[in-house]
Order: sequence, then C-alpha cells, then structure tokens
Amino acid sequence: MTDGTELYTVGRIARRTGLSVHTIRFWSDSGLIAPTDRSAGGYRLYDAAAVARFDLVRALRELGIGLEAVRRILARQATVAEVAEVHAQALDAEIKALRLRRAVLRTIAKRGGTTEETTMTHKLAHLSAAQRQQVIDGFIENTFSGIALDDDAEVVATWMRELPDELPDDPTPGQVDAWIELTDLVGGEDFRQRLRRIALAGASSMSSRYGYALRSPTLEHANRAMAESITPESAEGRSILNLIIEPGMPADERAELRRWLETVADARVERYWQLLAVLNGREPAPSAMPAFTWLIAAIRAHG
Repeated sequence: MTDGTELYTVGRIARRTGLSVHTIRFWSDSGLIAPTDRSAGGYRLYDAAAVARFDLVRALRELGIGLEAVRRILARQATVAEVAEVHAQALDAEIKALRLRRAVLRTIAKRGGTTEETTMTHKLAHLSAAQRQQVIDGFIENTFSGIALDDDAEVVATWMRELPDELPDDPTPGQVDAWIELTDLVGGEDFRQRLRRIALAGASSMSSRYGYALRSPTLEHANRAMAESITPESAEGRSILNLIIEPGMPADERAELRRWLETVADARVERYWQLLAVLNGREPAPSAMPAFTWLIAAIRAHG
C-alpha cells in the first residue's frame, strides 16, 4: 500500500467511470494504464491520476481514436491536439465518402436500371477530380479539333470545361445524377457532331449579326406568346415575330436565320449548361428551347 493515498479497485473505477470491468482490465493488461499498487490479495489498485487517465482514454476511444494513438498520448509522444487533428481529418474523409455513398445509393434507387448500370454509376461517381476533368477535356478537344474557333467560341469552349474541383462534400442525389447524365451526354457521337456544326455555324454572318442579341427579345416575346396561347402560325404570331426580328428583313435572310437557329438551338447543348450549373452548385437557368422553337416555327410560317 502507499502512504495514505486513496486507491481504487477495478470495481470501484467501473462504478465511477461507467467502464466495464473487462475494459478496465484489458486497458491495464495492454499497458495503457498500469496499476498503482496491488492489495494484499493481489488485486489491482489505482490512484486518482490513474482514474483520470481511464476517463481520458474513454473519451478518446469514444471519439474513435485507436489504442495505439491513445498509447502515444499517454506516453507524451503526441499531444491530444495533434492526434485530434489527424483523426478529425480522417473523419472528414470518411464522412465525405459516406455522403457520396449515400448520394450514389439514392441515384441508383431513383434510376433503377441493370446491375451493369449500377456498377457504372458507382464507378463514375467515384472518379477523382482529375479523372472527371479528363473526361470533359477529352470531349472538348475531340469535338473542336481542326476547327478554327473565333474569340467568342474559344470563351465558350473554356466555359464548357468548367467542372468543379470535386463533387461537393455533401453531394445531393441531383449532383451525382447530373454527373452521370453529363458523362452519358458527352459520350454520344451525335452530340459531339452537333457541337461541331454549332462551332462552324458560329463563324457565319448570322452569328456576327445576331448571336446573343436575339436571346433577350426571343425570351421576352415568345414566352409571352406561349403564355397567351398565341401560335406561331397565327396573325398574332406574326405580330410577335415582328417584335423579335426586323419586319423588313428579306425572305432569303429570314430563311438563313431560321437555318442558323435550327443548328445552334439545341436542347442537348442547353442541357449540358444546366448540368454544369448543378455540378457547380448553381441554379440552372430555365430552358430557352420552347421560346426558340416558337421563333423558328414563326419564321417558317411567315417567311
């Protein structure tokens, strides 16, 4: 026995700390906390400092810190702060992985599909940021290869590469779904060829004369026409058309404009931008395709 210092038996420590007798003995046998003394009958006894260490070990273990790290802390080979920081980083990675797994499972539940599609969804969602960027970069480079892009087209091509560095820490099923859909979209040869035609059309006189300038009046007036159930072929439709393009535009120029619009107004290209917005955490813009479809029909109807 020691010099009057209060000592605690294993059972008493168990009642005081809430630890099981088995756990106390295991930690002691593992060398984490050695007995301070032994009773005449050979039972382990621990002083107040040892009891405090039991409390510390319990707290660290409840935080998920392994016994080897706990041993280093007790031996003063590492501080609690150092171990906590390392463990926090590990937990961050684990939480991120779990959140991604949850989002993938929800995407699979939503999409259904075959076992092969499920496997592909899992693989695509777990690509690294560099691997995801390679998918998009390869698509852009193959699509525009051999085409002399003007300044505007170069900017658009740069924007089309605008993937986030990684899926968010807590990706929504919508973001996982967006990445899967985007990967499927850029894998289609038909979509690639459509973009090449759009890039080539960008060098036309129609692009330089109208380009983005046509978007605002089309959205304003064509959307109003659709809201008011005005058909493109009607007399009211002609009046709306005259608010979007010059009434005196020659017929051949109108026909050229219509053909240009039929090339550049593409629902899949618009969907590409919407998916990029979702992946970058932005609200995708409402679809402009109904308005441009109305405009194309109006030009076709009224020459």
